[in-house]
Amino acid sequence: MKNKINLYLFLCSLFLNACGGNGTDSINIVMPDILITSPSSFIVSENKTSIGIASGTTINSTDVLSYSLSGDDANAISINPSSGAMIFKRAPDFETKNSYQVKLNVEAGPLSKSQDVIISISNTQEPISWEEASPESVGMDSGKLNDAFDKIFADGYWTQAALVIKDNKLIYERYRGLKSGEEEVLQNSPTRDPAYTVQERWGLRDKNSVVTSWSTAKSFTSVLIAIGVEQGFISSIDQSASDFIVEWANDSRNQITIRNLLDMQSGLHKVCWVNDGLAPCTRNGNDADIMYVDNQLQPCINREMAITGVTYPWHDSGTTIFESGNYEYNNCDTMVLGEILFRATGKNIETYADINLFSKIGMDAEWWQDNSEDGNYLSFCCIDATIKDFAKFGQLMLNNGMLDGEQIIPLSYIDKIKDIPNNTPENFFGFPNSSYGLQFWTLYQTQIPNVGDFPAANTIYNTEGYDGQFILIDYANNMLVLRNSIYQPSIYATGERKWILKDLATTSNFIASLPGYMGLNVTNPFNPAKFLYDVTQAIN
Repeated sequence: MKNKINLYLFLCSLFLNACGGNGTDSINIVMPDILITSPSSFIVSENKTSIGIASGTTINSTDVLSYSLSGDDANAISINPSSGAMIFKRAPDFETKNSYQVKLNVEAGPLSKSQDVIISISNTQEPISWEEASPESVGMDSGKLNDAFDKIFADGYWTQAALVIKDNKLIYERYRGLKSGEEEVLQNSPTRDPAYTVQERWGLRDKNSVVTSWSTAKSFTSVLIAIGVEQGFISSIDQSASDFIVEWANDSRNQITIRNLLDMQSGLHKVCWVNDGLAPCTRNGNDADIMYVDNQLQPCINREMAITGVTYPWHDSGTTIFESGNYEYNNCDTMVLGEILFRATGKNIETYADINLFSKIGMDAEWWQDNSEDGNYLSFCCIDATIKDFAKFGQLMLNNGMLDGEQIIPLSYIDKIKDIPNNTPENFFGFPNSSYGLQFWTLYQTQIPNVGDFPAANTIYNTEGYDGQFILIDYANNMLVLRNSIYQPSIYATGERKWILKDLATTSNFIASLPGYMGLNVTNPFNPAKFLYDVTQAIN
């Protein structure tokens, strides 16, 4: 085509000279061409397929434009040959590939033009999710997993939900409501409210049914404190708690650090129900009695320091002398941590969690409050969510606090949690080779016949709640194992998750987990270490 145009110009020049022209007058001949008008780069958010419009125009030509792509990444993108609309055949993932390079080709009749195009993928924070896959896809045996689940879903184990996640894949899950033997126990229980049938309250359950945390919530409170430190609301976990709990500023309680509260080493008295109110415990037991009062925060703040060198019935069953700094598991220390977070940030713990944790990992959760005028959130317990939502928290821990390029939980704090066997070496509750610190546990060992103690000492980290609520974190196998008991949020008094305990369920709001909190006189045989052992035996 170009040769024909050059010949045309040469002939015109000869014609002008033949007609008397001097050959110096210019001739403006515009050659037919294509001009690409679309940019050479595009930015697309991950998980979106639309890229943009390739466009061009012809110069001195009436031929219709058509568009195509070539290059190494062209197979990932389709382009409409007429409109130039470009879309990904499959939504891109930033973590997999964050840039695509293609050559845009535009043709019009005999004309053609090309342009290199770069498509950059921007990172979008995504909630935690898992590919559902077979156990075999991660080197596990379906039959052995099925056997492991059969054991803990047997009648009398009170298991509502359990699942296994390995290598970021959801490989096994199971759900159920009451079994016949459990139903019979409930029907005959004096604690059952006859206004409601057993099946109405604890009947069918599935993956969308909520479970509860009980003290697993303590671990959530812990990481929220760490986030508060990272954001500058708290200077460090070694800061004096009295900087926020000013009621402690002018006495010996001003020596208590936030770390002391996190490790259950505050040195404060344990409170129980004594005569007609809460007071330092005169018996061995826990401080769950605070749940009988409307304001569950104030008794925790009002505690006094225990005296070193004294034997207390609430410490080690009164068998050892109390020393300042001794570990003493309790609810009040964590309740105070929630108040520290509130006074430091100006946000209650649920709102702070919604902004800085729940929304980021995609967790839909509701946190219980007490029945005080202020509605204090029960930071020591009582988060309701599905088991998969709790698994998202476990996955964040397994990811060392990182999600989609963002360090949600400070890595330094994850390292401190992993180091609790070295910083809190005591044997708690009589279980050797296990530890507690920063509101997390290492899983206590159990004796497996013909095997010995399992797991190895201080190797499995976990959260734990009453009635067998567990998130087991196995860093070595990149695996999560969760189990929750049968649960019904009993909110018949007000319809709100505001804790009220009265004589009847119809006038109360409480966590109706089975079997323990309904006062059933049965033993729950579920053992997390045995369950984990059976699950790990499925690893080929």
